[in-house]
Amino acid sequence: MSVFCSLRQLSVTYGRGAAAALDGVDLDIAAGERLAIIGESGSGKSTLARALAGLLPEATKVGGEILWPGLGHPPRPGRDFGFVFQDPGSSLNPVLTIGEQIAEGARRHLGLSWRQAYARAEELLERVRIPQPDKAMRAFPHQLSGGQRQRVAIAAAIAAKPALLIADEATSALDVVVQAEIVRLLDGLVREDGMTLLFITHDIALASGFVDRIAVFRNARLVETGPVRSVLSAPESDYTAALIASHRDLATPPLIAEVPS
Repeated sequence: MSVFCSLRQLSVTYGRGAAAALDGVDLDIAAGERLAIIGESGSGKSTLARALAGLLPEATKVGGEILWPGLGHPPRPGRDFGFVFQDPGSSLNPVLTIGEQIAEGARRHLGLSWRQAYARAEELLERVRIPQPDKAMRAFPHQLSGGQRQRVAIAAAIAAKPALLIADEATSALDVVVQAEIVRLLDGLVREDGMTLLFITHDIALASGFVDRIAVFRNARLVETGPVRSVLSAPESDYTAALIASHRDLATPPLIAEVPS
Protein backbone atom coordinates (compact mmCIF):
# COMPACT_ATOMS: atom_id res chain seq x y z
CA MET A 1 0.00 0.00 0.00
CA SER A 2 1.09 3.57 -0.64
CA VAL A 3 1.67 5.94 2.27
CA PHE A 4 -1.17 8.37 2.83
CA CYS A 5 0.31 10.29 5.79
CA SER A 6 3.65 10.20 7.59
CA LEU A 7 4.41 11.49 11.07
CA ARG A 8 8.06 12.17 11.80
CA GLN A 9 9.10 12.93 15.39
CA LEU A 10 5.74 14.60 15.98
CA SER A 11 5.59 16.33 19.37
CA VAL A 12 2.77 18.42 20.82
CA THR A 13 2.81 20.53 23.99
CA TYR A 14 -0.23 22.51 25.07
CA GLY A 15 1.36 25.08 27.39
CA ARG A 16 4.64 26.42 28.74
CA GLY A 17 6.04 24.03 31.29
CA ALA A 18 3.43 21.37 30.51
CA ALA A 19 4.35 17.78 29.80
CA ALA A 20 4.26 16.77 26.15
CA ALA A 21 0.88 15.48 24.96
CA LEU A 22 2.72 13.71 22.14
CA ASP A 23 6.43 12.96 22.29
CA GLY A 24 8.50 12.06 19.22
CA VAL A 25 5.91 9.98 17.36
CA ASP A 26 6.92 8.25 14.10
CA LEU A 27 4.00 6.65 12.29
CA ASP A 28 2.99 5.93 8.69
CA ILE A 29 -0.68 5.67 7.74
CA ALA A 30 -1.29 3.67 4.57
CA ALA A 31 -3.81 4.79 1.98
CA GLY A 32 -7.09 2.90 2.35
CA GLU A 33 -6.22 1.18 5.63
CA ARG A 34 -8.24 1.06 8.83
CA LEU A 35 -5.88 2.01 11.64
CA ALA A 36 -6.88 1.91 15.31
CA ILE A 37 -5.19 4.29 17.73
CA ILE A 38 -5.44 2.63 21.15
CA GLY A 39 -4.66 4.07 24.55
CA GLU A 40 -6.04 5.15 27.91
CA SER A 41 -7.11 8.71 28.70
CA GLY A 42 -4.14 11.06 28.48
CA SER A 43 -2.11 8.76 26.24
CA GLY A 44 -2.09 11.26 23.36
CA LYS A 45 -4.47 9.54 20.96
CA SER A 46 -6.96 12.42 20.68
CA THR A 47 -4.11 14.92 20.42
CA LEU A 48 -2.85 12.92 17.46
CA ALA A 49 -6.27 13.16 15.79
CA ARG A 50 -6.48 16.90 16.33
CA ALA A 51 -2.93 17.41 15.08
CA LEU A 52 -3.75 15.59 11.85
CA ALA A 53 -6.94 17.62 11.43
CA GLY A 54 -5.32 20.95 12.25
CA LEU A 55 -7.62 21.41 15.25
CA LEU A 56 -5.02 22.13 17.93
CA PRO A 57 -5.35 25.37 19.93
CA GLU A 58 -3.39 28.34 18.56
CA ALA A 59 -0.89 28.48 21.44
CA THR A 60 0.05 24.81 21.07
CA LYS A 61 3.72 24.07 20.41
CA VAL A 62 4.16 21.50 17.64
CA GLY A 63 7.46 19.90 16.66
CA GLY A 64 8.39 17.40 13.97
CA GLU A 65 6.57 16.93 10.67
CA ILE A 66 3.25 15.77 9.28
CA LEU A 67 3.67 14.84 5.62
CA TRP A 68 0.82 14.08 3.22
CA PRO A 69 2.22 12.14 0.24
CA GLY A 70 -1.20 10.65 -0.42
CA LEU A 71 -2.73 14.09 -0.97
CA GLY A 72 0.23 16.15 -2.12
CA HIS A 73 -0.92 19.07 0.05
CA PRO A 74 -2.11 19.74 3.61
CA PRO A 75 -5.66 18.40 4.05
CA ARG A 76 -8.56 20.81 3.68
CA PRO A 77 -11.03 20.53 6.59
CA GLY A 78 -14.35 19.09 5.51
CA ARG A 79 -13.08 18.26 2.04
CA ASP A 80 -10.06 15.98 2.41
CA PHE A 81 -10.97 14.64 5.83
CA GLY A 82 -14.08 14.16 7.91
CA PHE A 83 -14.10 14.15 11.71
CA VAL A 84 -16.56 12.28 13.94
CA PHE A 85 -16.39 13.36 17.58
CA GLN A 86 -17.25 11.47 20.75
CA ASP A 87 -20.41 13.46 21.56
CA PRO A 88 -22.66 13.98 18.52
CA GLY A 89 -24.80 16.34 20.57
CA SER A 90 -21.98 18.87 20.74
CA SER A 91 -20.97 18.54 17.09
CA LEU A 92 -24.47 19.11 15.67
CA ASN A 93 -26.10 22.54 15.60
CA PRO A 94 -29.32 22.38 17.69
CA VAL A 95 -31.11 25.09 15.66
CA LEU A 96 -30.51 23.67 12.18
CA THR A 97 -32.35 20.71 10.68
CA ILE A 98 -30.52 17.47 10.02
CA GLY A 99 -30.85 18.04 6.28
CA GLU A 100 -29.33 21.52 6.45
CA GLN A 101 -26.32 20.33 8.42
CA ILE A 102 -25.44 17.47 6.08
CA ALA A 103 -26.21 19.40 2.89
CA GLU A 104 -24.01 22.35 3.86
CA GLY A 105 -20.79 20.33 3.59
CA ALA A 106 -21.73 18.88 0.21
CA ARG A 107 -22.77 22.30 -1.12
CA ARG A 108 -19.65 24.09 0.10
CA HIS A 109 -17.02 21.53 -0.85
CA LEU A 110 -18.51 19.78 -3.89
CA GLY A 111 -19.97 22.89 -5.52
CA LEU A 112 -23.51 21.49 -5.57
CA SER A 113 -26.66 23.53 -5.67
CA TRP A 114 -28.83 23.43 -2.55
CA ARG A 115 -31.24 21.12 -4.34
CA GLN A 116 -28.43 18.73 -5.28
CA ALA A 117 -26.92 18.99 -1.80
CA TYR A 118 -30.25 18.15 -0.14
CA ALA A 119 -30.61 15.15 -2.43
CA ARG A 120 -27.14 13.98 -1.41
CA ALA A 121 -27.97 14.54 2.26
CA GLU A 122 -31.05 12.33 2.02
CA GLU A 123 -29.05 9.68 0.19
CA LEU A 124 -26.43 9.75 2.97
CA LEU A 125 -29.09 9.40 5.67
CA GLU A 126 -30.25 6.29 3.89
CA ARG A 127 -26.67 4.99 3.69
CA VAL A 128 -26.17 5.43 7.45
CA ARG A 129 -29.49 3.62 7.98
CA ILE A 130 -31.58 6.38 9.48
CA PRO A 131 -35.25 5.30 9.35
CA GLN A 132 -37.48 7.40 7.08
CA PRO A 133 -34.66 9.65 5.83
CA ASP A 134 -37.11 12.05 4.14
CA LYS A 135 -38.66 12.84 7.53
CA ALA A 136 -35.29 12.88 9.31
CA MET A 137 -34.17 15.61 6.91
CA ARG A 138 -36.65 17.98 8.57
CA ALA A 139 -35.92 16.88 12.15
CA PHE A 140 -33.69 18.62 14.69
CA PRO A 141 -30.91 16.86 16.62
CA HIS A 142 -32.83 16.75 19.91
CA GLN A 143 -35.54 14.68 18.21
CA LEU A 144 -33.14 11.79 17.54
CA SER A 145 -31.58 9.20 19.83
CA GLY A 146 -27.88 9.25 20.68
CA GLY A 147 -27.13 6.48 18.20
CA GLN A 148 -29.11 8.24 15.47
CA ARG A 149 -27.30 11.51 16.13
CA GLN A 150 -23.98 9.73 15.77
CA ARG A 151 -25.14 8.32 12.43
CA VAL A 152 -26.05 11.84 11.34
CA ALA A 153 -22.60 13.07 12.42
CA ILE A 154 -21.02 10.34 10.29
CA ALA A 155 -23.18 11.32 7.31
CA ALA A 156 -22.11 14.95 7.71
CA ALA A 157 -18.44 13.92 8.00
CA ILE A 158 -18.50 12.05 4.68
CA ALA A 159 -20.76 14.47 2.80
CA ALA A 160 -17.87 15.91 0.76
CA LYS A 161 -16.37 12.49 -0.06
CA PRO A 162 -13.21 12.85 2.09
CA ALA A 163 -10.14 10.67 1.65
CA LEU A 164 -9.60 10.36 5.41
CA LEU A 165 -12.21 9.73 8.11
CA ILE A 166 -11.18 10.32 11.74
CA ALA A 167 -13.46 8.79 14.37
CA ASP A 168 -12.34 10.04 17.79
CA GLU A 169 -13.95 7.89 20.51
CA ALA A 170 -17.05 7.93 18.31
CA THR A 171 -18.61 4.95 20.09
CA SER A 172 -17.63 5.48 23.73
CA ALA A 173 -20.77 7.45 24.66
CA LEU A 174 -23.06 4.72 23.29
CA ASP A 175 -24.30 1.45 24.73
CA VAL A 176 -22.70 -1.81 23.67
CA VAL A 177 -25.32 -2.76 21.07
CA VAL A 178 -25.22 0.66 19.39
CA GLN A 179 -21.41 0.61 19.53
CA ALA A 180 -21.37 -2.57 17.46
CA GLU A 181 -23.83 -1.06 14.97
CA ILE A 182 -21.72 2.08 14.53
CA VAL A 183 -18.55 0.04 14.05
CA ARG A 184 -20.23 -2.06 11.34
CA LEU A 185 -21.48 1.12 9.72
CA LEU A 186 -18.05 2.77 9.71
CA ASP A 187 -16.45 -0.39 8.35
CA GLY A 188 -18.96 -0.61 5.51
CA LEU A 189 -18.73 3.06 4.55
CA VAL A 190 -14.94 3.05 4.54
CA ARG A 191 -14.83 -0.06 2.36
CA GLU A 192 -17.46 1.24 -0.08
CA ASP A 193 -15.87 4.68 -0.51
CA GLY A 194 -12.21 3.63 -0.33
CA MET A 195 -11.48 5.98 2.57
CA THR A 196 -8.62 5.76 5.03
CA LEU A 197 -9.95 5.36 8.59
CA LEU A 198 -8.33 6.48 11.82
CA PHE A 199 -10.37 4.86 14.61
CA ILE A 200 -9.43 6.22 18.01
CA THR A 201 -10.55 4.30 21.07
CA HIS A 202 -9.52 3.01 24.49
CA ASP A 203 -11.20 -0.32 23.71
CA ILE A 204 -8.77 -2.70 22.02
CA ALA A 205 -11.38 -5.46 21.85
CA LEU A 206 -13.84 -3.28 19.95
CA ALA A 207 -11.23 -2.13 17.44
CA SER A 208 -9.68 -5.54 16.88
CA GLY A 209 -12.76 -6.89 15.14
CA PHE A 210 -12.51 -4.71 12.04
CA VAL A 211 -9.27 -2.71 11.69
CA ASP A 212 -6.18 -3.70 9.73
CA ARG A 213 -3.52 -2.35 12.10
CA ILE A 214 -3.24 -1.20 15.68
CA ALA A 215 -1.05 1.57 17.09
CA VAL A 216 -0.82 1.60 20.90
CA PHE A 217 -0.08 4.82 22.78
CA ARG A 218 0.93 5.35 26.39
CA ASN A 219 2.09 8.51 28.16
CA ALA A 220 2.33 10.51 24.91
CA ARG A 221 4.47 7.92 23.15
CA LEU A 222 3.80 5.27 20.52
CA VAL A 223 4.74 2.01 22.22
CA GLU A 224 3.77 -0.52 19.57
CA THR A 225 2.27 -0.81 16.11
CA GLY A 226 1.56 -3.66 13.74
CA PRO A 227 -1.09 -5.79 12.02
CA VAL A 228 -3.98 -6.77 14.28
CA ARG A 229 -3.24 -10.48 14.32
CA SER A 230 0.44 -10.12 15.19
CA VAL A 231 -0.14 -7.47 17.88
CA LEU A 232 -2.86 -9.52 19.58
CA SER A 233 -1.11 -12.88 19.34
CA ALA A 234 2.42 -11.70 20.21
CA PRO A 235 2.44 -8.20 21.70
CA GLU A 236 5.91 -6.70 22.01
CA SER A 237 5.00 -4.25 24.78
CA ASP A 238 4.04 -5.24 28.33
CA TYR A 239 1.46 -2.45 28.24
CA THR A 240 -0.20 -3.89 25.12
CA ALA A 241 -0.22 -7.32 26.73
CA ALA A 242 -1.93 -5.83 29.79
CA LEU A 243 -4.58 -4.16 27.61
CA ILE A 244 -5.31 -7.46 25.90
CA ALA A 245 -5.38 -9.40 29.18
CA SER A 246 -7.87 -6.93 30.67
CA HIS A 247 -10.43 -8.01 28.08
CA ARG A 248 -10.01 -11.74 28.64
CA ASP A 249 -12.72 -12.73 31.05
CA LEU A 250 -15.66 -15.10 31.05
CA ALA A 251 -17.97 -12.52 29.44
CA THR A 252 -15.66 -11.57 26.57
CA PRO A 253 -15.01 -13.79 23.54
CA PRO A 254 -11.32 -14.43 22.79
CA LEU A 255 -9.86 -11.51 20.84
CA ILE A 256 -8.07 -13.73 18.33
CA ALA A 257 -11.37 -15.27 17.25
CA GLU A 258 -12.64 -11.80 16.37
CA VAL A 259 -9.74 -10.92 14.09
CA PRO A 260 -10.74 -11.00 10.40
CA SER A 261 -8.76 -13.38 8.25
